[in-house]
Amino acid sequence: MKKNILFDGLRSVARVGETAVIAARAGIKYATQKPSNAKLMRETFESLGSTYIKLGQFIASTPSLFPREYVEEFQGCLDQTPSLPFSYVQQVLASEFAGRDLNQIFASIETTPLASASIAQVHAAKLVSGEDVVLKIQKPGVETILYTDLNVLHWATKLLEKAVPKVKFASLADIVEEIKMRMVREVDFIEEARNLDDFIQYLNVTNNQAATAPKVYHQYSTRRVLTMQRLYGVPLTDFDLVRKVAKDPSQVLITAMNTWFGSLMMCNSFHADLHAGNLMLLEDGRVGFIDFGIVGQLKPEVWTACIGFMDALQRTNYTRMAESMLQMGMTSQHIDVAVLAGDLERLFSGVLLADPQQILTTNPSDLNDIMMDMVAVGERHGIRFPRDFALLFKQMLYFDRFMRVLAPYTDIYADQRLQMVQTVEQHQSLKH
Repeated sequence: MKKNILFDGLRSVARVGETAVIAARAGIKYATQKPSNAKLMRETFESLGSTYIKLGQFIASTPSLFPREYVEEFQGCLDQTPSLPFSYVQQVLASEFAGRDLNQIFASIETTPLASASIAQVHAAKLVSGEDVVLKIQKPGVETILYTDLNVLHWATKLLEKAVPKVKFASLADIVEEIKMRMVREVDFIEEARNLDDFIQYLNVTNNQAATAPKVYHQYSTRRVLTMQRLYGVPLTDFDLVRKVAKDPSQVLITAMNTWFGSLMMCNSFHADLHAGNLMLLEDGRVGFIDFGIVGQLKPEVWTACIGFMDALQRTNYTRMAESMLQMGMTSQHIDVAVLAGDLERLFSGVLLADPQQILTTNPSDLNDIMMDMVAVGERHGIRFPRDFALLFKQMLYFDRFMRVLAPYTDIYADQRLQMVQTVEQHQSLKH
């Protein structure tokens, strides 16, 4: 134990030194090459690794808190990183299951990862009992580096606020606390396991047999290793394959949307990262929800207003969209609904004509452009949105684009199969 504490302490000191060196290089680059502030920050964050990559993604997905140029620049802050050798993975497994014989748990573990991100690596495996599973394994040193980086960031923001009292974001320290809360949750796989359990319980309570999520093997899971059932299928973004496999692609999306919409009200948190491979059409026809590392939380009244907004967008009722914005946001000034409606019409008239498949597959950053424009419209009218609103709205735009590609002649918000708006009382009674 003392050895681990000493090792973590040395690692923290080394990390502070590494951060200082990279920051110094960035200063030299700024002095000699004069890149834009946003570009220099993105490149520096990518050099600093996992914590700062996650911070960059937070900036990219939170247009309500950061300047547009930074939000746009950080769209390129990807979380895919080179995989670590399997020997590192074995070290983590040996440490997390100390005192237990791994051969009595796993019959086999594939040495080549299915995926590798800044925080974790995913490997396919088979339990001794015969079940196919995936192991989400935290990379060595991630947690120590995370806490060291967050402490440095907290110290730096406090210093900046004292040095520049009128800094644009007066709540910088609060933002860092928000980031810290999110990231600490993301490196605690027990938290992710709870999110999965919560979602599966919701499916059971509602007798939803058309969707599923991976079962967690808690006896083989820790804060740094998550052992889950392996689901087999194709990602919903593989449009051609989905069309071949599914008899009715629109029903697949209706199922996914109904399931997700219900979870917004009935689960403790909602899945906030349903893109690419995180939403699957399984071999048995069910919709599979995977990777619950990034979640959001929203008050029921904000969700109801957001549904009204999307319904009004579908029907191009800009006055109702403006009214919904006022319900989901916060403002301290009088709002002229007609002027706000006019601004929204100018914003969304072009969005509705855009090619949805190109937005989803070629240039998904367009979704963030839409969000940033909407946030800018809100700010001009003194409207401040809840922090998790960007996560929610981006997810709903993804669903809108999925439907326009897979079922272009379906009016999703008028479809009788779509059960989005149920009373808060019904949801709350089921939740409790």
